[in-house]
Amino acid sequence: MKNMEEFIRDCFYRNFELLRQEGGGSLSPEVRDAALNQVLLYWRKLHGIAERITDTEVPIHLPNQTTPKGRSFGIEGVVDVIREDDLTIMYDIKTHDPDYVREHSDMYAMQLNLYAYVWQKLRGEPLDMLAIIATAYPEAIRDAIPSGKLVNELTNEERAILEVAIEQWQPLVELEYDQLDVLETIRRFGEIVDKIEDGVFAPPDVEILEAKWQQTNERFATRICRNCDTRFSCDSYRHFATRNQRGNWRLEQFVETFYGDVGEAAQQEGWIASNLNATPEEAYIDALLGE
Repeated sequence: MKNMEEFIRDCFYRNFELLRQEGGGSLSPEVRDAALNQVLLYWRKLHGIAERITDTEVPIHLPNQTTPKGRSFGIEGVVDVIREDDLTIMYDIKTHDPDYVREHSDMYAMQLNLYAYVWQKLRGEPLDMLAIIATAYPEAIRDAIPSGKLVNELTNEERAILEVAIEQWQPLVELEYDQLDVLETIRRFGEIVDKIEDGVFAPPDVEILEAKWQQTNERFATRICRNCDTRFSCDSYRHFATRNQRGNWRLEQFVETFYGDVGEAAQQEGWIASNLNATPEEAYIDALLGE
């Protein structure tokens, strides 16, 4: 396992550098190391499953569907499959917390049930189990890793604490197959296709933005809208961001309040740090300028 973890680290840094050079962006060292820890811990916990996967990125395609308004559309996706003796298991990997997946299993089952339907009915393949692999590790593991350390840099005492947390981590979430859910999922896809084709892109009402997201303590606007690149041209988000203001605004007050809402302080610091890290060295700039 040690040689495999060294291989994973090497591939991670190579890919990280390649993406940094191609995209011109980067991650702060803290975020980068957290991402590497997540990959390494995923391997430690689930290497048994990873080694048994026989088919990766299997294409799933459901053609010739019809929207409520009569438009033709198709649905595509990819899954991983384990075929072992007489057992066939279909997995979908999500970068979400396993407890969150369990609490909202119906939401994840919709997509995987659709894939299972295509796998069984259209491809004629056997299937014994559906499951989500939730790769985000829980708070117990996060607390067991001292800030700024990679998992291979821990002391013996820290490693022992981490091993206990890993043992209690249950990232595999089994789901139930329900064919009725498949028909409902296809119908919802059709409704979305109709809205896209009709040019209906109205945002949710402000009340939805202010409401809690999926039984969490976060509001919809915080969890969803702050990750949307079009939020600054959205009337609902503008009303949400400026809802507590009173009286007539000066222009500079509006700009500062609305366009300055770019996330929490930690997110802003991470964005600044990552972009500074991606800035080319002076020697490289001089070479480009021929100086």
